[in-house]
Amino acid sequence: MRSLIVDDEADARSRLGRLLKSHPDIVVAGEAQDGLDALEKIEELQPDILFLDIEMPGLTGFEVVRSIPSKVPLPLVIFTTGYDQHALEAFQVNALAYLLKPVEPERLAQAIDRARRLNTYSEDKDAERKNLLRAAQDRSKALRRVVCRTRDRLVLVPVEQILWFQVEGGIVRAKTANESFWVNYQLNELETALPEDLFFRARRDALVNLGRIKEIKPYFKSGFLLVMADAAATEIVVSERQVPPFRQRLPGL
Repeated sequence: MRSLIVDDEADARSRLGRLLKSHPDIVVAGEAQDGLDALEKIEELQPDILFLDIEMPGLTGFEVVRSIPSKVPLPLVIFTTGYDQHALEAFQVNALAYLLKPVEPERLAQAIDRARRLNTYSEDKDAERKNLLRAAQDRSKALRRVVCRTRDRLVLVPVEQILWFQVEGGIVRAKTANESFWVNYQLNELETALPEDLFFRARRDALVNLGRIKEIKPYFKSGFLLVMADAAATEIVVSERQVPPFRQRLPGL
């Protein structure tokens, strides 16, 4: 099985790589030093097993899992963490595989045996993946940073910098003041995951940042036209259905 080691500490990556030499059927296909690097390597290498650190600069391990594109096969994940026993209760409740750092050979062997068994039985493997995605969503409820994509790079953008999300040609795009990206989320997922005090579903295909509205104009049939704070002063219509909840969000309209 092909594996990818993800950890922001070079010593931790090296130690785990040495320990894995005792398991010749586990091939280290690559290493990553942070969340964005991990996403790029996961898409490129499509590993069977991911040894994934929890606390890293930029994206946490759970945010990495949540950001893997749906078109990429989700690997089996063995988390590596320095958490204490109290914090590990969340892993145990969700039956997630984890290793305490510094990783010990015996615990590593147990985790790899589990991964081998899961990899053998497709139903168990599918159940593990569903459980993993559910835990990732639960542990990173509110998105504070969004992985944004262009043709040749990944960028981690704080949600406050995103003026609006919009569906264009079946792809969800994130618009900042100066750039346009595409994201690996459906608009419904973003509406649920983003801070509810910051974003509003203006219409079926648009989710706007209330803090980045430059002007609100009256529109046809008591509606509203939102002028966004980008260089082009982009205008977004609030659908007739969304006018009442918009008035509730901005009293005084």
